[in-house]
Amino acid sequence: MNFSLSQMPERFAKPRKEGITMVMDKGLTLEEARLFIENAVPHVDIVKLGFGTAYVTPKLREKIELYQQAGLPVYFGGTLMEAFLIRNQFEDYISLCKEYDISYMEVSDGSITIPHDEKCKYIEQLSKIGTVLSEVGSKDAAHIIPPYKWIELMRAELSAGASWVIAEAREAGNVGIYRGSGEVREGLVQEILTQIPGEKILWEAPQKAQQLYFIELLGANVNLGNIAPSEIIALEAMRIGLRGDTFSLFLNN
Repeated sequence: MNFSLSQMPERFAKPRKEGITMVMDKGLTLEEARLFIENAVPHVDIVKLGFGTAYVTPKLREKIELYQQAGLPVYFGGTLMEAFLIRNQFEDYISLCKEYDISYMEVSDGSITIPHDEKCKYIEQLSKIGTVLSEVGSKDAAHIIPPYKWIELMRAELSAGASWVIAEAREAGNVGIYRGSGEVREGLVQEILTQIPGEKILWEAPQKAQQLYFIELLGANVNLGNIAPSEIIALEAMRIGLRGDTFSLFLNN
């Protein structure tokens, strides 16, 4: 940090297993990615190339190597893996990850229906060659999953080999653990936390109010994902009580 302040919450050092910030790159140019890296690398843990953007991203290899050289693991969005699965190209997906030296992989079923035991087999298989993040929740706002089912799915996917389970919200933060308005389904979140360790959940939280909710609930080292590249410094300041919303959160009374 640039100077000393007392009464600051401890942020776990990188490489972190808890307190993760996952950024969603939805189409940064190479130059934009360079500027992002220069400004934000100390505060970012993983970069996701959102949904299926990797298929149409110019200079994809250069971008991936740029992130990797900066010490930032990159992975393809879960939607891309689903696009491979529905075309019966799972082995091609594995080859793609190997070709680009991608060691983080997301397994999701937000756009297609996969029997859960089959999804867990994909998680188990991929966990033998890399780090798996599995996403729970539907991208369909009309598909409401009861809390007990969230818990059941998360527990099974962690047991299958996922390092973290992602609580679905989409890039807009208006489905899954959120209502259409973006409001947190607080009862759902708190019930999940009675059974699933918070450090094993990556909460998709693209909106400021959502980030604030989880920081207040779980502290500076909560795992947060789908963060816009332009919001990284602001989020890190909010995590440690240097934004008005969290100013008093970590001060001693």
